[in-house]
Amino acid sequence: MLIRWRHGWEIPESEATPERVALGRRSLLGSAAALGLGGSAVAARAAVSPTPAGVPTGFPGPMAAPVDPRFLPGRAFTPSKDVYTYNNYYEFGSQKNIWREAQRLPLHPWSITIDGLVEQKQTIGLEDLLKQVSLQERLYRHRCVEAWALTIPWTGLPLKRLLEIAKPLSSAKYIVFRTDENHRAMPGLREVWYPWPYVEGLTMFEASNDLAILAVGLYGQPLKPQNGGPIRLVVPWKYGFKSAKAIVQVTFAAKRPLTFWEEVDGREYGFWANVNPAVPHPRWSQARERLIGFDKVVPTQIYNGYGEWVAGMYKGIKGQQLFR
Repeated sequence: MLIRWRHGWEIPESEATPERVALGRRSLLGSAAALGLGGSAVAARAAVSPTPAGVPTGFPGPMAAPVDPRFLPGRAFTPSKDVYTYNNYYEFGSQKNIWREAQRLPLHPWSITIDGLVEQKQTIGLEDLLKQVSLQERLYRHRCVEAWALTIPWTGLPLKRLLEIAKPLSSAKYIVFRTDENHRAMPGLREVWYPWPYVEGLTMFEASNDLAILAVGLYGQPLKPQNGGPIRLVVPWKYGFKSAKAIVQVTFAAKRPLTFWEEVDGREYGFWANVNPAVPHPRWSQARERLIGFDKVVPTQIYNGYGEWVAGMYKGIKGQQLFR
């Protein structure tokens, strides 16, 4: 079932995990270039700094893909070194500097099981999946519920393309993502108070939205393990915890799933998690956000600035915490 949707349209430092971002980076791109179209967007991609010294590389070689000009972020890219070394990934630990630990996660071979309310259950290797799709580069803002933000050039496939491959039944109302549980590589799985595995979900309307992608690359390179490699969800109008990493299973369901952070504390982290500066987290304001790599704080935008493409999906939904 492919749903077609018509376009209409701080947390205090004492509360946050300490930032350990190496210095000496160079800025990737000026805001004017980030705002350009076509050729300037390609030039912006080429201007991205290479993998910094000391950060292990992922798969060799560039991951070239055309830039989708519809969703240009309106601000400079976050320096790649910061994105590679400032990560929330609780399977590896609760600190931001887990990138070294994450290199233990093997990314080859990788397969994804597609099951639930589908015409036929299947397990597909990532390489075989990528042979069936056309990759795009998406330049997106990323907003964490902890009130920090990044701007990232992802490479990936539209999530609705996976829906076409999966062939869900009309009874499917939700798509559920389960992430990898590699106990040898992921020391955070020993923390038994968390409800592993990490589970996230979207409605089928959300999954069909043009903005939703499955990312397999970052800065023109294959996705590194600390950033969710080899394949992760990216839904830029929602807080970052909705974008499940290292996906190994996609299930289509009639019933709304109980997602990971919702199960940890549903009062603070709900199913919808749409960005809204006017709705504070119970322990801090969401009105402003800190741009990692630039020592700058800016106002938060409703739906992270993507309301034109997503606000129409939520009309008529009442009595639910759409922004938590």
